[in-house]
Formats: sequence, structure tokens, C-alpha cells
Amino acid sequence: MTALLTPTRRIRRTPFSDGVEAAGVKAYTVYNHMLLPTLFRSPEEDYRHLKSAVQVWDVAVERQVELRGPDAGRLMQMLTPRDLRGMLPGQCYYVPIVDETGGMLNDPVAVKISDDRWWISIADSDLLYWVKGLANGWRLDVLVDEPDVSPLAIQGPHADDLMAEVFGDAIRDVRFFRYGYFDFQGRSLLIARSGYSKQGGFEIYVEGSDIGMPLWNALMEAGKKWDVRAGCPNGAERIEGGLLSYGSDMTDDNTPHECGLGKFCDTQTAIGCIGRDALLRVAKEGPIQQIRAVEIEGGPLPVCDRWWPIKAGKKTVGRISSAAWSWDHEVNVAVGMVKLSHWDDGDEVMVETPEGPRAAVVREKFWA
Repeated sequence: MTALLTPTRRIRRTPFSDGVEAAGVKAYTVYNHMLLPTLFRSPEEDYRHLKSAVQVWDVAVERQVELRGPDAGRLMQMLTPRDLRGMLPGQCYYVPIVDETGGMLNDPVAVKISDDRWWISIADSDLLYWVKGLANGWRLDVLVDEPDVSPLAIQGPHADDLMAEVFGDAIRDVRFFRYGYFDFQGRSLLIARSGYSKQGGFEIYVEGSDIGMPLWNALMEAGKKWDVRAGCPNGAERIEGGLLSYGSDMTDDNTPHECGLGKFCDTQTAIGCIGRDALLRVAKEGPIQQIRAVEIEGGPLPVCDRWWPIKAGKKTVGRISSAAWSWDHEVNVAVGMVKLSHWDDGDEVMVETPEGPRAAVVREKFWA
């Protein structure tokens, strides 16, 4: 018998939960103390529909940490080794967030609203408390809080068509990791071209829970001609695209360089970053392990809910953190943290799966 999740007030619903339930959600996970849908029809049907049509995702779990005040920009730079000095309002940056040792605390998208106002759209961790601690410890002139902002993602090949139907053709001109403001029922909504899939799309930052279901219903009605459905991040699709999951593929034990995020670190120039000194040493010495794509042979494997050791003979040379069957590539695609000795493209290893040892091959690049 499959265990059920007992709902409590500690696990928050979202402004779109009524729509998700009406759409027939079959499974949830808990993410930032909120409900995140993980399955609607079947893993394969959700996967193929995402790649061919358009989906509306309830990703209100991507909570915002808002920085507001004269020291907002200074605090934002303290959090990340990415140099933010050239970032302008209207832009979104993918930013590794690190602690004083250079360990990853989160990998959010930073949204610059103005010089003295930022949103940090976080992955699954209680980042709010770390940011509040820094602001108070350094006595910065900044307010740190979680605003009533709930992202709604529109993903898939027909995302532009659906969004233009609801918000007008001007939305087609929004560039990747840029945003604009668009009207819906008299409310100005910040909408960015971004999202947790490789199929393309947008994230609508819905400010005010009251407008959540009216927007959901309008998108569902307008999208009928493109076979719109409720959807959610798909494990196979996101692994194919090399999209990492904080808490699964990386933790605070890992540096950005180990996670393949060195290109987002401007450690020499990101003056003020809390973990800068530690990351300067890492950048000089280089990582001894790094995230790699791994193809695991054989039939479909179960969900990877714990680390699977990667072996070379009797020696452990890494671990698999996420895996899924890819219907397009007809192989188990996986994310693994692999030691330097075995991370080259084509290196052959063994993975200890719940169904026994499986032969596997390390890849330098992901599949999409």
C-alpha cells in the first residue's frame, strides 16, 4: 500500500490548488512547505504532452525572498559570487547562493525590480532565514520578507501562443531571462521568459493570491485550441536538459564549481560575496568531483529517492542523485556527482541501483 500525505496547516496550499485538483492531480511533493504537483496523467503522457503542446504549472512553491531598501543591492551581492553590478531592472539572473564556506544554499533566479528592490525566486530551502540573519547581523538598511507572490509557469512549444492570447502579442518580444509588465483584469503582472523546462515558456509572478484562480481559469479557457493541460516539472525532461534540483543533486556540501555552475561565478570581481575567499581557493585548485550526465543501461528504474553509489571495480567514485527513463532516448538518464578520475566523456562505471548493479556511461553533456 502506498503511504498518503496527511494535510496540515504546516503544508500550505497555493492560490492555484483548486485548479490543480480540478485538473486531476495524482501526486504531490512538499517543497518550501507547500504542495507541488508531480503527476497528472502518467509520467510518459505528461512528458510527451509537455514536449508537444502547452502546460500551466502551479509553481507557487518558488517562494520569493524580497529585499527592499537602500542596502538591497549590497545584500544581494553578499549572497552570490555572480557579479551583479551590470544587472539592470527588467533582467533576471540565475544566481548560485553560497555560505561563508562556498557551499551551495540555493540556486534561485534573482529578479531586479529596481536598485532598491529585488525578488529572489528560490528553490527548496529556508533561505529567508539566512538572508534575514545577514541583514540583521550586518545592520543593513533593508527589509527582508516573503511577499504574497506566487509564480505560475506556462511551458511548452505553444507557450507563446497561449500567452499572446491572454496578454497580447507584445509578450512575444520578451527575451530570455528578461521580464515585462502585462495587464490582467486591471492588475499589472510581472512576467518573465523563463521556467524549469527546456521547452520554452514564461513565469507569471502573480502578486496577490486573490487573482490566482481567475488567471488560471483564463489560461485554461484560452488554451483549449492548443490542448492546454495542467502540468508540472517532469523528471525525465528536466534531467535531459541538465536542470539541477537543489536538495537532490546539490546541497550545502557542494560548491558551485562542483555543480558545474562555475560560469555563474565571477569570484574575482564579486566583491562583498560572503563566500568569496573560500571560492577563490576552490577556483584556483579546481574541483575534485563534479556533476555529470550518466546513462544507465537496462530497463526503466524506480524513482531515485536516495543516492545510488557509482562504482569502478570495488571503489566508489561518485553517486547518482536523480534518474528517470527517457522515452525519447530510450535509456535511463541520470545526474551524478562523479570524481575527477572517472568524469570524462565515455568513462564506463557501474551503478548500484535498487534493482541491482547496472552498467553505465558518463557523459560530458546532457541530452538537450
